[in-house]
Amino acid sequence: MVQSTCQRDWSKMSMIKRLPDAEFELMKIIWRSEPRITTSKIIDSLGDASNWKPQTILTMLTRLIEKGFLTSERIGRQRNYTAIVNEAEYMSVETDGFMSRYRGNSLGSLVKAMYDGKDMTEEEINELRQWLKEKE
Repeated sequence: MVQSTCQRDWSKMSMIKRLPDAEFELMKIIWRSEPRITTSKIIDSLGDASNWKPQTILTMLTRLIEKGFLTSERIGRQRNYTAIVNEAEYMSVETDGFMSRYRGNSLGSLVKAMYDGKDMTEEEINELRQWLKEKE
């Protein structure tokens, strides 16, 4: 039973595709909502900084539904959106893709490239040590 669950999760992960930046911004708002969010709350969360018209936002939400990232249901006069792909799943796929494309799947190479010539804070070093201990 456990094996089939893992296989199901792996097939879901392999189907997740990289999002354009604008759609990723919408997903970050949706991931931080409880457990569903209305169109109006998404628009309010974006604020004036995005300069996106409501129709543009609705088009992007429709694309996210078509790509399998969201579900949508009408409750009363509001449309509610719920994430199907959670943030951790997406970030895992995004990170794996980045690692294979740019750093040859080497975590050491990635860390070196990110911090080469920059000083790491004691807090960052401790966070990295803690993560490494957890992976042992």
